[in-house]
Amino acid sequence: MISVIRPLRCLASRCSAALCCTVLFLALCVLPAPSAIAASCLAGVNLAGGEFGEAPGAHGDTHIYPSDETLDYFSFLGTNVVRLPFKWQRLQPALFGGFDSTELALIDATVRRITLRGMKVILDPHNYAGYRGNKIGSKSVSFEAFADFWKQLAKHYAGQPDVILLLMNEPANIKSDVWHEAANHAVKAIRSVGAANLIMIPGNKWTGASSWFLKQEGGANSDLFLKVDDPLNYYVFDFHQYLDADFSGTNLSCERTGDALEALEKVTDWLRDSKTTGFLGEFGGSGQANCLSGLEQVADFMSQNDDVWLGWAAWAAGEWWGDYPYSLQPKKGVSQVQTLTLEPYFAASSAERDCGSLHLPVRR
Repeated sequence: MISVIRPLRCLASRCSAALCCTVLFLALCVLPAPSAIAASCLAGVNLAGGEFGEAPGAHGDTHIYPSDETLDYFSFLGTNVVRLPFKWQRLQPALFGGFDSTELALIDATVRRITLRGMKVILDPHNYAGYRGNKIGSKSVSFEAFADFWKQLAKHYAGQPDVILLLMNEPANIKSDVWHEAANHAVKAIRSVGAANLIMIPGNKWTGASSWFLKQEGGANSDLFLKVDDPLNYYVFDFHQYLDADFSGTNLSCERTGDALEALEKVTDWLRDSKTTGFLGEFGGSGQANCLSGLEQVADFMSQNDDVWLGWAAWAAGEWWGDYPYSLQPKKGVSQVQTLTLEPYFAASSAERDCGSLHLPVRR
């Protein structure tokens, strides 16, 4: 049984009194003021673990996908999207080769368990634009190899609108124009097999909102990604933004929340000017007071600018985090304070499970 430190809010449309009190939580269901929290279309969590360890490894030994208990916990809180990391080389052991049947079955089963709970799933090859130590666009990992991976994966999940396709986690240490070309190859491959799933496209340099306008080698993301070759125009840009001293998400304190919000404001203006949409795929913090305040401020910002932000997924939960300071995973049956901070935003968005903008071209 998982208990919480403070009373959980429970929407009547989502939860009966009996369910609140007996299924997962030893908690009191309290209905918040309806207008207290504005809703983002998607409000969710990264459930890490599938990307852990060296490939190939063995599930339960080197890597782990979320348990039913974890999925029940976050579904009950109202999360309506899960970002699901995995390793490219574990799913596809050889470039241009087929998928490993064991790993694909694990991902398939996890996707089914997520979507059966009414949540959407973002498939996240967590590879930083690389494959076995080599970058996409190099002699070792061609654009065609990246496109082949996405052609196979998109064909497998075509016709499943609750499955969102994120091209890559945090491209880094690659020229921006090379990554832009790789992204267009992947988008073309996805659409070539008839997959109409929503696509998420990250920028270079760890896809940071704070680096979106940076004049880096190969060009600025803000200039390059004015052009995306998607015949359906059904894509959003994936951003990450942490709140600590160097925006890395590795420090305990969140003293740069103001700077992070300024970066998000600049990106928001760019999204409106370019008539595109964004998704905040990672943000997070420790249990320190300035991080908890920062999490609330970012979630508020997302909902206040939902004309160009589809939503967000906080970093991160998963069974194997241990004492990781940013963990959202319940520990010894008790919810993390960061999770409780975000819980009202999850609950407010739970009514948006069939968000209309997910069924329309996202580029306006």
